Amino acid sequence: MMEPDLQTIRNIGIMAHIDAGKTTLTERVLFYTGTSHRMGEVHDGTATMDWMVQEQERGITITSAATTCFWLDHQVNIIDTPGHVDFTIEVERSLRVLDGVIAIFTAVEGVEAQSETVWKQAERYGVPRLAFVNKMDRIGADLGLVLQAIREKLHPRAILFQLPIGAEAEFRGVVDLISRTAMVWDDVSRLGTTFDVIPIPKELEDQVDEAREALIDALAVEDEEVITQFLETGDVEESVLHSAARRAVLRGDLIPVFCGSAFKNKGVQPLLDAVVRYLPAPDDLPAVEGCEPDNEHASQSRKAVVNEPCCALAFKLMTDPYMGRLTFLRIYSGEFNSGDSLFNPRTGKRERVGRLFRMHANKREEVKVGRVGDILAAVGFRHTATGDTLCDPKHPIVLEAMTFPEPVISIAIEPSTRTDADKLTQAFAKLSMEDPTFRVHVDSETGQTIISGMGELHLDIIRDRLLREFRVSCRVGRPQVAYRETVTKKARGEAIFERQSGGRGQFGHVIMELEPNERGAGFGFESQVEPGAIPKEFIKAIEKGVEDGFARGVLAFYPLVDVKVVVVGGSYHEVDSSETTFKIAAGMAFQDAAEKAGPVLLEPNMIVEIVTPDDYTGPVIGDLNSKRGVILRMEGCPGGQIIVANVPLSCMFGYATDLRSLSQGRATFSMQFDRYEIVPTVVSQEIVNRVTGG
Repeated sequence: MMEPDLQTIRNIGIMAHIDAGKTTLTERVLFYTGTSHRMGEVHDGTATMDWMVQEQERGITITSAATTCFWLDHQVNIIDTPGHVDFTIEVERSLRVLDGVIAIFTAVEGVEAQSETVWKQAERYGVPRLAFVNKMDRIGADLGLVLQAIREKLHPRAILFQLPIGAEAEFRGVVDLISRTAMVWDDVSRLGTTFDVIPIPKELEDQVDEAREALIDALAVEDEEVITQFLETGDVEESVLHSAARRAVLRGDLIPVFCGSAFKNKGVQPLLDAVVRYLPAPDDLPAVEGCEPDNEHASQSRKAVVNEPCCALAFKLMTDPYMGRLTFLRIYSGEFNSGDSLFNPRTGKRERVGRLFRMHANKREEVKVGRVGDILAAVGFRHTATGDTLCDPKHPIVLEAMTFPEPVISIAIEPSTRTDADKLTQAFAKLSMEDPTFRVHVDSETGQTIISGMGELHLDIIRDRLLREFRVSCRVGRPQVAYRETVTKKARGEAIFERQSGGRGQFGHVIMELEPNERGAGFGFESQVEPGAIPKEFIKAIEKGVEDGFARGVLAFYPLVDVKVVVVGGSYHEVDSSETTFKIAAGMAFQDAAEKAGPVLLEPNMIVEIVTPDDYTGPVIGDLNSKRGVILRMEGCPGGQIIVANVPLSCMFGYATDLRSLSQGRATFSMQFDRYEIVPTVVSQEIVNRVTGG
């Protein structure tokens, strides 16, 4: 078995706030590596990676797209991720399987709201990062301010590896601090394919010396070899600095910062060099950890080598109009061929690998073998869901599951005709399979079909896809907020379920206590029943009855969250008690306790970031205050202010129109889910009356 050279593979992602230039950068990378022969533009709807009609029309990335290119004899697998918070699941599942990331920041806005979100996602998965400060050609570009913001908000050891030559309209190129090489891109007709190496401009010599010294100091702290050579010779060889930087990046101790302008085709090639030099190969990372299928305490691991049992993670599903269901896989160990069978521990079933493809956005290149380090798409898997492990049937393993955020917004939807009804059900099944943050359920009270997602844009895209892809015409209601309920104090509940019908009776008696759990901790269940009071086999039924109670709250029938339940007592009958009677009694006791425990409504609150000219700061703040918003901070930026506020989602519907009106179309905003907060009493009563008809 031939061992692949994993050191020549890089699996990287590109992440950033919306409109930072992720897709534009990816288009340049594909062009300069020879993967594509034209340079697509987002604003023209011609970007290779934005292949969906909805992406081309809106000029935004909606779904993560994978591609492969080659640079300096290295295979670089790239996933371009969305920047809009409504599609954060695409970033989440991409980061789960990537080895390294390029984080993009604009040279004017710097660290924005979604920049922080995706950075934290990368932190959670321990993914090494490079930073690229884009749009150095824009008015107000300031690399120093962006570097300071990265250090203050994201990582204290962000270090410049380049200095810009010029700024704003005068931006021409960059100086590489390690090699002391100045590179300029002047010839527009060459589309940035080549650059000229020139002497470092005299006005930059002192800055370059100072910045290089800071770089060496930073690496000396991280690497003994650097300080040893510096003390011996007064300088450090380029190769030693590169090696030290790579080790520091792999440990997550250092963030190299590069700069350029992707749209103006400047600075992309040195960034590609940095990807190859500093970001990890698959075998640079620790063995992937998992457990045995039937025993989560029995740990298993797989090293990134071809002679280990094969192990892969299904991180994304997609419906292709020609191929059917495509399952995207990251292969962590071993290899398998088309036609082989892989085992899915979650379902306990084998899945046959039909065909394997290396993806280029929505185009496919068939391959016969999937090997460790590859990111491929497979056809033929029928029972695999996002986050499932696929492995060697003789050596099963379950990798760490993926977590998905809960939807925060819902709308009612119904088909326009009877013919559309059947098609709608099939379309929902496919969309739910692709997107774990998209949920569908039927309201038991009204019989309406409710779809839920991460925001207005998310649901708007779903509706658009229903019409265009699935040819389903529907009517939709107004957006509804996904409220939750919780309790504010400790309370005890007791219930006896007893029925006599002539023959064998029914009996269940449960006493339980409810108390608030930590915010975000979810549902907690514990049994403190004295031995003999309730048989152990009925405790599971009590837990199930409590779970059913959580699904339907006591104020306005919204799900209860962040509540701990402790079963403290009860009694049973030798003949009349059963799992069913204790499940019913538990539900009744839970309802009794919840009504006494000070139930309150919770609503999703959003972090809203607004960039507005100075002239409109007052009206914008006044409008946010009227929406129950809390101003968190304000920062100056070229030509205006950045306002960051916490605002209830229920007050943000249609805000794009409101903001355009307030600022004559000159202000922009973005928002992302923050946390659930208690709804004020007056507002809460209005919601309860509306839902219950009170």
